[in-house]
Amino acid sequence: MNTEIAPLHHAFRLNGMQYNYEDLKEVAYSLIKEGEPFERRIGDFLLDWLSDEDTILVTTSGATGVPKRIFLKKEHMVNSARATGEVLSLREGNSALLCLPADYIAGKMMLVRAMVLGLEIDFVEPSSEPLWRTIDPYDLMAMVPMQVQNSLKKLDLFGTILIGGAPVSGTLHDALQQTTARVFETYGMTETCSHVALKALNPAAGAVEGAVGNAFKALPGITFSKNAKGCLVLQAPEVTREPLETNDLVELLNDKEFIWLGRYDNVVNSGGVKLMPETIEEKLKHVINETFILGGIPDAELGECLVMVVEARELPKDLEKKLQALKTLEKYEFPKHIFVREKFPKTENGKIKRKELLDLVVSDSGAA
Repeated sequence: MNTEIAPLHHAFRLNGMQYNYEDLKEVAYSLIKEGEPFERRIGDFLLDWLSDEDTILVTTSGATGVPKRIFLKKEHMVNSARATGEVLSLREGNSALLCLPADYIAGKMMLVRAMVLGLEIDFVEPSSEPLWRTIDPYDLMAMVPMQVQNSLKKLDLFGTILIGGAPVSGTLHDALQQTTARVFETYGMTETCSHVALKALNPAAGAVEGAVGNAFKALPGITFSKNAKGCLVLQAPEVTREPLETNDLVELLNDKEFIWLGRYDNVVNSGGVKLMPETIEEKLKHVINETFILGGIPDAELGECLVMVVEARELPKDLEKKLQALKTLEKYEFPKHIFVREKFPKTENGKIKRKELLDLVVSDSGAA
């Protein structure tokens, strides 16, 4: 076993038990043979990690397109884990809880952080309410927004909570302000071995209470720039082979901080006016309780028009009044139409499939 490729810290514990390489491989085989489906995925990853191969085959989430299978270098995953440990001041013996599926990078990296940094990690079955039986405090957790929303009463048990996979709603953001846990929103992707930047969401994490548009801050060893389209470019030699150009429009504050504005491929060109749906959503999310998105659909006069789609059975009665009462919206930022759809198409980790949803709206409404 090449311990330089896949280090296993002497303080690492899995569900309370200490293992060497060979013992951990036996645990992995047992999980694959006898475990529940989510445990088999953990076993599969552990075997991959403990193999002599220097890469891991992973699958992207597919939120912005067809899921892809790519190879990540174990060395890069180790570097990512150490950078997270540094910025969050994690120490050997700290506790962690895995409640995300090990199919995707977020769950895999929780295991890597534990093995590399010497964390004592427990796992539970991933679900929308993973903490319903948990009464033990943990120093580190990673969750998607729905899991956090369903766990608000228990968040004070935890030291640091990382939220990723989908945007944090205004309602959830407001609810997080009183918790004593440090809560961060993550920015990253499978290609960067999970997050490369963190944004403090509550005062305990360092956010200024009531501030809007707090910046994402780079992990150690990572810098940012913009390309000609205004999209973020990552220089992250410790976790990617080459600089990585994204489709994320940003306001670049310096080479270590940015404010995320939205996806370049989501921009709506409405009569020559370019609108960024995610930036407008940021203005709305603190006054609209329902899950919603803004986006563009074909319009005979404007080329594209801005619309809102709300996840609901029927249009909320006071929604239009809330929109009209907002003083922060420019005249072009009011949606021309509002649609409702009872259930949004989403990825497994909760990201809304925007293009698919807007295509369904167009199909249902008969827009050409």
